Amino acid sequence: MNANVSNRARAVCPRYLLSCAFSLLGNSVAGVILPLVLLATTGDALAAGTLALICAAPQFFIGLAGGALIDRFNRRDVSVVSDVLSAASVAMLPVVDMVWGLSFGWFVVLGLVGAVGDIPGMTARDALLPAVCERDGRSLQRFMGLTQSLDSLTVIVGPALAALLLGAFGGPNALWFTAAMSLAAAIITLTIPRSVGNVGPAIAEGREGKAGCSRTNLVRAALASLSDGVRILFKGDALLRASMMLTFGIVMVMGSFQGLVLPVHFTALGSPELLGFVLSAVSAGMLVSSLAYSALAHRLRRRTWFALSLAGMAAGIVALGLLPDFPLLVGAAVLVGLSAGPASALLGFFVFDRIPAQNRGAALGTQNSLMLVAAPLAVFATSAVVEGMGRGVAGVVLGVAWLAVTLWALCTPSLRDLGDVAETDGRSAAAPREGIEGEAA
Repeated sequence: MNANVSNRARAVCPRYLLSCAFSLLGNSVAGVILPLVLLATTGDALAAGTLALICAAPQFFIGLAGGALIDRFNRRDVSVVSDVLSAASVAMLPVVDMVWGLSFGWFVVLGLVGAVGDIPGMTARDALLPAVCERDGRSLQRFMGLTQSLDSLTVIVGPALAALLLGAFGGPNALWFTAAMSLAAAIITLTIPRSVGNVGPAIAEGREGKAGCSRTNLVRAALASLSDGVRILFKGDALLRASMMLTFGIVMVMGSFQGLVLPVHFTALGSPELLGFVLSAVSAGMLVSSLAYSALAHRLRRRTWFALSLAGMAAGIVALGLLPDFPLLVGAAVLVGLSAGPASALLGFFVFDRIPAQNRGAALGTQNSLMLVAAPLAVFATSAVVEGMGRGVAGVVLGVAWLAVTLWALCTPSLRDLGDVAETDGRSAAAPREGIEGEAA
C-alpha cells in the first residue's frame, strides 16, 4: 500500500499534463488579448500586420534551431527556460504600459523575446512526452490521446477566459494571467526529474560526431533539417504535397480572421471581449466533430468525409467573412468548427502516414517553421486590405479566397483518391490529429 502511494507521488505524467495545460492556457489567452491590446495602442490595423511580418523571419529560424537545440541539451531544462522567457516577455507588457506607455517598438522587442521562449519550449515539451511515458510505464498511444483531449479543452476555455479577463481588468492587465500561467508551467516542469529530459546517448553521440555544439554547427543542422523537410514534404508524394498546400490555406485564412479581421471588428464595435467567445465556439465545434469522426470514420469513404468537411467549412467561413450580428457570427464559428474535424483528422493522418519515421523530426520541424511564416504573411496582406478598404471588404476577400482553396482541393487530382480501401472490418480510417484546431483557436 505504501509502495503504491509512493509510486503515485513520484509519477511525472500528472505533472507533465498540468504543465502543458498551464502553458497552453496562457498562450490561448494571450492569442486573444495581444491583437486587441495592439489595436487599442496603435489604432492601426496595418501595424498589427507589420508586427506579424517583422516577427515571422526570426520565428522561422528559431523554430528550425529549436529542433537542433533539443537534440543537444536537456529537454526539461529547455522547456523550463523557455517558459520563464515567455512569462517575462508577457509580464513586461503591462509593466511597460504603466511606466513608459506601450508603443509599436515595444511590441516588436517583446514579441521577439516571446518567440525565443515559445517555439523551442513547445518543441522541447513534445520531445519530453515519450520519456515521461517510459518513466511512468504508461502507454504512449493512450497518453497521446489524453494530452490531445486536454489540449482541446484548454483551447476552448482559453478564449472564453480571455473575454472574462478583458471585461474585468482591461487589455494590458489581463496579460498578468498569461505570465502567471507560463511561470507556473516552468515551476511544475522543474519538479520533473532532470534525468527525464536527458538526450539519449545514441542521439547525443551522433550529434556530437557530426556537428558538435558550436553556434555554426547549430545553424548548419537547422539548415540541413530545413532542406530534408522541404524535400520530404513537397517532392515525390503528390498527396502529401497537396495536403501541405491545403493546410497552408487553412492556416492563412483562419489566422487572418483570428489575428486581424475579428479583433478589428470587435474593437470597432467597442466590445473586444466578444472575440474570445467566437473563438471558443470554433474550438468547441472542433472538439465535437473530431470525436464524432473518430467514432464514425468507417461509415463513409475518406473522399466523402473530405468533401463534406470542406463544404461545411466553406459555408461557415463565408458567413464569418460577412461579419453578421454577434449571434449569427457565433453560429458561423460553430459551423466552421463542426465541419473542420474530418478534414483536420485526414490531413494529420496523411502527414503521419506518409512521412518516413526516420525523417519525421525534420519534416514536422520544417512544417511548423513554414506555418510560422505563412500566417504572418497572410495577416500582413489582410491588414493592408483592412487599412485601405475596411474590415468588411477584408472579410469578403478571405471568404472568396477560401472558396477558391476549396474548389482547388475538391478538383485537384492528388486529393481525389485519398487512399480509400474497402473497410469492411469496421476500423477507423484515421484518428483525429491536431491541425486546424490550434490555428483556429
